[in-house]
Amino acid sequence: MTAGLGFLTALLILAQALLIARLLAPVLAPAPLTEDGLHWWGRLIPEGTRTLATGLAALAAVVLARTAIAWLQERLAHRAGVRVVARLREMVVAHVASRGPRWDTGGRTAQAATLVTRGLDDLLPYFVRYLPQLALALTVTPVMIVVVLGLDWLSAVIVVATLPLVPVFMILVGLVTQERSERHLAAMQRLGARTLDLIEGLPTLKALGRERGPASRVRELGDAQRRATMGSLRVAFLSGMVLELLTTLAVAIVAVTMGFRLVAGGIGIETALAVLVLAPEVYLPLRNVGMHFHASADGLAAADAAFALLDEADAAPSRATLGPAPDPRGLPLTVTGLSVATPAGTRLAPAALSFTASPGTITALRGPNGDGKSTALLALTGLLTPDAGAVSVDGTAVLSADAAVDEPSWLAHVAWVPQRPDLGPAGRTLSLGQRQRTALARAFESGRAVVLLDEPTSHLDRASRAEVIAGMRALADGGATVVVATHEAEVLAAADAVVDVTAARLEATA
Repeated sequence: MTAGLGFLTALLILAQALLIARLLAPVLAPAPLTEDGLHWWGRLIPEGTRTLATGLAALAAVVLARTAIAWLQERLAHRAGVRVVARLREMVVAHVASRGPRWDTGGRTAQAATLVTRGLDDLLPYFVRYLPQLALALTVTPVMIVVVLGLDWLSAVIVVATLPLVPVFMILVGLVTQERSERHLAAMQRLGARTLDLIEGLPTLKALGRERGPASRVRELGDAQRRATMGSLRVAFLSGMVLELLTTLAVAIVAVTMGFRLVAGGIGIETALAVLVLAPEVYLPLRNVGMHFHASADGLAAADAAFALLDEADAAPSRATLGPAPDPRGLPLTVTGLSVATPAGTRLAPAALSFTASPGTITALRGPNGDGKSTALLALTGLLTPDAGAVSVDGTAVLSADAAVDEPSWLAHVAWVPQRPDLGPAGRTLSLGQRQRTALARAFESGRAVVLLDEPTSHLDRASRAEVIAGMRALADGGATVVVATHEAEVLAAADAVVDVTAARLEATA
């Protein structure tokens, strides 16, 4: 639709230029006109339009038609651009959500959040401005060259000779624009990630009286984004100025040549007027393509980042379904040879983890940071696919690297409290310790047969730790299977069994 409207625009521009030549030629000619200066193009615009009333009416109709088509073209391009950006945003969000809980390494979730909001919003000018202008460049420019060639071959030669300079300068400016746009996107993602982390941890910082500590760092990131933004704007303005100067000089060459030929009598006034009006229209679409491309470069950089994210391999291969999960209440939970590769793919953490957690007991997972205690709990929930090993309930397989029971049916029996529980918008006003106590209370009251706790006392004071340990013991005494990852000596002392979690180099294990 955009290309079709662009072709109609090209025809209207041609009609407008010829009408202007018809109207001005009788006024500027030193003698009455005796021949048709538009040659065989004059069949499109009859000589009767030289009269003021007829010519102005036709010109007004052409201008109104161009205005209506331009409005319709921009409206359609804007609606299509909004749909495409929304669809791309949905794809990125769905892909990130499918990556699993271990995907968020190095603040990638915050970067993705910045990408799908501020980043992809900058892609709209690409659809609203650049693509319609590209359609005009593919239609208007060839049509105008053919018309100028039919009017005056020498002017057509000048236009064709100077026209390639426009894309050459577009490429030169574009090389600078691409680097600036990538730098701008990176600065925006850094600021977004830092701001989101600050918002998440602000209640804790407020409780510790350190809420003003990160202000200088956020200010530095904001200044970096401001500099990157101003750099992108400078390049966009520079590209517009360079292309404007280039096309102005090219049209000036045509005009000067035409002036000398008019003085020498080598060309008619009507022909010269038509060529002079049409010459800028030959360069205008290409000039606008370059200008709008550079203005939308930030959005294109964001689109490239989105496509790179979508091209990433799935976090976990598909697994066969083992059917509904068995009820683990009153049955032992057995982990055999559980191994999970780190996101970097260099280590197994945990490596060959095996233990049995019996109902009515507390099983503690002990080990250094990074050796896979939290990962083991994620694997037990079924939210993370292990690379080797299996989990079973009284000999019945629950999950492994190749197969798993129906996830909702298994999660219906499991309560899991991570290190940093997310309670939704209501939890944003609570400190990390308050969120942890709230999440633990929900888990203790859930009545689930399997309770998985990840460092449940790490952000609590001594009294609160004692309450949590008492709650864990009450759960176990009530017949629940409690598995806890911890460093705390008090929790280890209260456990009925302690399992050491170790990691290993992937090459050595292989």
